[in-house]
Amino acid sequence: MTKITLYNTAKRQKEPFQPIDAEDVRMYVCGPTVYDRAHLGNARPVVVFDMLFRLLREIYGADHVRYVRNFTDVDDKINATARARKDAGAEGSIEALIRARSDETIAWYLQDMDALGALRPSDMPRATEWVDQMVDMTAGLIERGHAYEAEGHVLFRVRSYNEYGALSGRSVDDMIAGARVEVAPYKEDPMDFVLWKPSDDETPGWESPWGRGRPGWHIECSAMAHELLGAAFDIHGGGNDLQFPHHENEIAQSNCMGHPFANVWMHNEMLQVEGKKMSKSLGNFFTVRDLLDQGVPGEVIRFVFLSTHYRKPMDWTSDKAREAEATLRKWFRIAAQSDVSEGVPDGIVGALASDLNTHQALGVLHDLANSGEAASLRRGLQFLGFMTDCTPEWAEEGGAVLKDLSDKFSKVREDALATKDFSQVDALKAALSEAGVEVRMSKDGVELLPGDGFQPAKLEALK
Repeated sequence: MTKITLYNTAKRQKEPFQPIDAEDVRMYVCGPTVYDRAHLGNARPVVVFDMLFRLLREIYGADHVRYVRNFTDVDDKINATARARKDAGAEGSIEALIRARSDETIAWYLQDMDALGALRPSDMPRATEWVDQMVDMTAGLIERGHAYEAEGHVLFRVRSYNEYGALSGRSVDDMIAGARVEVAPYKEDPMDFVLWKPSDDETPGWESPWGRGRPGWHIECSAMAHELLGAAFDIHGGGNDLQFPHHENEIAQSNCMGHPFANVWMHNEMLQVEGKKMSKSLGNFFTVRDLLDQGVPGEVIRFVFLSTHYRKPMDWTSDKAREAEATLRKWFRIAAQSDVSEGVPDGIVGALASDLNTHQALGVLHDLANSGEAASLRRGLQFLGFMTDCTPEWAEEGGAVLKDLSDKFSKVREDALATKDFSQVDALKAALSEAGVEVRMSKDGVELLPGDGFQPAKLEALK
């Protein structure tokens, strides 16, 4: 069996992965708060942990891996969106509008992540479906002296957990000095965080021992992970922006309930756009749907993501997207020449088993394409999430026309060789280059390949 090595954030080192139970490998990844479209940065952990999910399924068997990714559908931003709709004249109660917005946004999210080739997790719990369990965990923390009620709120007593800060490597006092914390008169300590908060008549709420209210963000993941994966499980993942305070708080809550929680913590680095932090103020903020609607294929987005190791900052650029599209078109053309092989190429599995080295895995595909190993290339593309049983439609676009133009170019070139007049050859080659087509001529003939900036619409006029 292939041995997996993963970087454990909690240990700050790579270590061999040893599942608690090889017959039941379990992973939890923090999912989205569903108030709007997923931006490009939101998609990076989806693709990263999709690759880990695929690797675990390959090594331990698809029936022996469980992957949970939640939806946070109780949140002040969702409430604000619903109130804005209500103020704009939408019919229905605030709670009904919140549910409708959550349903709509979850559907968008799944469509967009499907377009990136991400497998759907084994379970996708909605926070609102597990409030009773969150109430029970909150009550348990009070009983153990790790939480307290104050003015309708329940807060976690951070200094009651001696290991707080171990994941992020900072002391509580350092965190207070360097972080923005909510100052409230009912807090015993500035670092104490909310487990439960009161709801007004229009805000979604549930009955609890502390009155009608709703859970805090951090308790949601602790409760859902415990209920679906058990007191201890193998891997917890997410973006490194969640390391503090969210993951730090999850660990504190769960450990104080006697739950060992996750053995391995994994965090992906953040995303930039053209070398700068993605920001609305800089005008470089966009959603996955924005790119898809602009005609950037989901497979191209996935390729750009996987080209950078998950623990390094990833820079999205238009040049990378163009290069990725040209590479994938070439690979798909080669892969289409054969049926899929039986097994995933060893080099790909080995690369991923080495702390998800996706860049190296793509290098294996490059080698397979260059050596013309179509069957293995096809299987590798499938395993890495770039194709299903057939070539994506966008990659086939212009394929038939290129074949006709290749025949035409060969005839024009043959005539030119006879007459020594290469003006038509030069003109046709220039027109093809303008359409983003790479022209390769050899003694064996002419080959036309989609290149950077391939524009199939320009080909019809050349036939």
